[in-house]
Amino acid sequence: MSVHWKMLFVSGLMLMLTSCSTTSIDDYASNQPALTPQTFFNGPLTAHGVLKDRSGKVTRYFNATINAYWKNGVGTLEEQFIFDDGEIQFRNWTLTPTADGYAATAGDVIGTGKAQVSGNAMRLNYVLEINYKGAPLQLQVDDWMWLVDSKTLLNESTLRKWGFKVGSIQLVIVKP
Repeated sequence: MSVHWKMLFVSGLMLMLTSCSTTSIDDYASNQPALTPQTFFNGPLTAHGVLKDRSGKVTRYFNATINAYWKNGVGTLEEQFIFDDGEIQFRNWTLTPTADGYAATAGDVIGTGKAQVSGNAMRLNYVLEINYKGAPLQLQVDDWMWLVDSKTLLNESTLRKWGFKVGSIQLVIVKP
């Protein structure tokens, strides 16, 4: 094997290994302020964000109102999104405590999502079914949230299909 092919092989192997590394929710365990979902996701909230395609180009803008409350330990987030093209979407999340976080369900979520909280961070993984060009499309969502202060939470979601990144969402959620 020539030196050229060896270098290509090693470079490819390094790329594969580094692309497999992931951030763990435990990486944020000591970060403050600590995120307590029952405290932050309680009462009226607003959200403002963008949807990006796989290249990082912003394709849509949105604002949302969220009515969040807890009853008997179970959280409900009633979300209404208004997009820049006038489309309105609704999503109602239910967060049910589990031994290692929360089970998360919503009408357009396939199965049950899994949420974990550590320090100032929350990670939510789920499969979202959207309407794309008139047909249902299921996307794997890796949703990260970080509490910046008692009234501000940053959110970044990576959208994947068959393991490939197809888009992302960035938003800020604000308490009045």
